[in-house]
Amino acid sequence: MMYILFNKPYAVLSQFMPEGGKQSLQDFDFPKNVYPVGRLDYDSEGLLLLTDDNQIKHKLTDPKFKLPKTYLVQIERIPSEESLQKLRKGVVIEGRETRPAEVRLLEKDPDLPLRSVPIRIRKNVPTAWIELTIREGRNRQVRKMTAAVGHPTLRLVRLKIGDISLDELQPGHWKSIEKITL
Repeated sequence: MMYILFNKPYAVLSQFMPEGGKQSLQDFDFPKNVYPVGRLDYDSEGLLLLTDDNQIKHKLTDPKFKLPKTYLVQIERIPSEESLQKLRKGVVIEGRETRPAEVRLLEKDPDLPLRSVPIRIRKNVPTAWIELTIREGRNRQVRKMTAAVGHPTLRLVRLKIGDISLDELQPGHWKSIEKITL
């Protein structure tokens, strides 16, 4: 079995087929027969696991396993404790409440590599970073959750899936690991 950790850069599709001239996984010289586990949006960055192990793929993506996924999220404005509490409790997106999340406001900006395209900055609108852990994976869920509490997402970086983490892997780089234990 093959297991590959990839630090997906901003503006890369989480699929092998290119679409509309956009960069995709085919541009990164992965071994044959590995496929992404789940997705990471085109405009999101961070940990993407690729494997040929269907059993692991199932355990990592099936909501019944409630595997935590941890993100660093840059948001507009400084969130109040009330906003953070709403995220912790669960918010309604697309008519359904999300599972409770773990969230904490970071005291300082995380040490992340610069993004290939800088985020838009508005002089009169401060930004903040939160660490957010969810146990489901609905379409654009983190972005919809932060927007639901009045703090649109500006930058989104996935750090961990369960105990699997990016560590020091730089954007656009990947490495093989021997096994995954869940």
